[in-house]
Amino acid sequence: MHNPVRQLAPAPVWSFFEDINEIPRPSKKEEKISAYMVAFGQSLNLRTVQDPIGNVIIFKPATTGMENRPTVILQSHLDMVHQKNADTAFDFATQGIQSYIDGEWVKAKGTTLGADNGMGMAAIMALLASTDIPHPALEALFTIDEETGMTGAKELQQGLLQGKILLNLDTEDDDEFSIGCAGGIDTNTKYICQQQTPPAHAQAFRIAVSGLKGGHSGVDIHLERGNANKIMNRLMYDCRTYGLQIASIDGGSLRNAIPRESFAIVTVTDAQWVSIAKQRAADMQLEFQLQDGGLQISIEPVALPAQVLSIDDTQKIIYAIQAAHNGVYTMSSAIAGLVQTSSSLARVIVQDGTFITQSLQRSSIESEKMDVAYTVAAPFALIGAVVEHGGAYPGWAPNPDSHILQVLKDNYQKLFASAPKVMAIHAGLECGILGERYHGLDMISFGPTIKHPHSPDEKVHIASVEKFWTLLCATLANI
Repeated sequence: MHNPVRQLAPAPVWSFFEDINEIPRPSKKEEKISAYMVAFGQSLNLRTVQDPIGNVIIFKPATTGMENRPTVILQSHLDMVHQKNADTAFDFATQGIQSYIDGEWVKAKGTTLGADNGMGMAAIMALLASTDIPHPALEALFTIDEETGMTGAKELQQGLLQGKILLNLDTEDDDEFSIGCAGGIDTNTKYICQQQTPPAHAQAFRIAVSGLKGGHSGVDIHLERGNANKIMNRLMYDCRTYGLQIASIDGGSLRNAIPRESFAIVTVTDAQWVSIAKQRAADMQLEFQLQDGGLQISIEPVALPAQVLSIDDTQKIIYAIQAAHNGVYTMSSAIAGLVQTSSSLARVIVQDGTFITQSLQRSSIESEKMDVAYTVAAPFALIGAVVEHGGAYPGWAPNPDSHILQVLKDNYQKLFASAPKVMAIHAGLECGILGERYHGLDMISFGPTIKHPHSPDEKVHIASVEKFWTLLCATLANI
């Protein structure tokens, strides 16, 4: 079926983007897209390697006259965040992303678009398939599992790559060059609760928090958007004295996305709870009207559940979540406007008497990364929860004297008659890990403009893709 997205300029990039968006590629389930990329490299008669973890490397020789230029590593990740709106019927395991043009943007119908990092993948594929674009020898590195642990970068074997310059194509504003990033660590907690039969005179309600923007829990954390898990807990905290007991909670979805939705079933023994809760809900809607005006909170009666948590454990959970830090922790003193350290309470689950949380802490300062992780862990440890820290990855220290940075700045100025922004990003880029695996890499990250990644509102700016492609080709020609 004809898709107008494929006809956008540059056509090879958009066409490859549509090709890969037909393939399910959630984090930790990249087998299909990894196999596709192997077949793609082989179809071009290029040396192609798939390492044991699933990363794919495709090698392309330099074009005529460029043989003596330094080899360049082009890098993007294969996986994408699978998110959809609650009212969208979509099976990520079998369906391809349904993209469409909306004015100046390309979006997806009710789901994440996959522009993060599909646009980077597509640009690399277009270069590998090209026959008329000058470039030095290329090593195209496609890594797995960037979004949920950076496993591919962590497990990448040493000795596979020879290049000393790395272009990471995973920055999301077309006028920005990233030369540093935050490291991260997961803090996960688990607590076994006491359950009981709810009082016979209790009433049960389903609370739904929805309509929030969500977004990337690093890049968007400074926007102070609503966190559905914290909003749900505030509602419970304000009404905890009405005999409230938790039956279940299902809040958030992915560890690296700001939670957009939370659903809970609770029981209460005091009917005044409903009017108080609805007033609190209205207060919070007013509070978030500027930064997250779509917030919706509904409270509806449901059948009495068979089991609820004890009042004691209900209150322990409410107090622990209330005390857990969420949002910006500190701002950078070195780079104006940059978040230095943050935490996002990504998941809150109460099911069958087990209380679980998942959160992600980020920082460009290793010691402060651990400080905020311990700060988040403390209230859960105090109620007796088991706390585990894992998935740690390093940051990437900025190098303002980088040679490749100067090359890109010069090219950008010549092409667009303006100066780019040089910055560090409050998110995990694989550059930090790759720089640890391959010492001495001269690295930079850039890309087209992508808004609201990790949410169904994700969109990529059409004109910025052509701008990004022009800059990438010019850089390879002049490196």
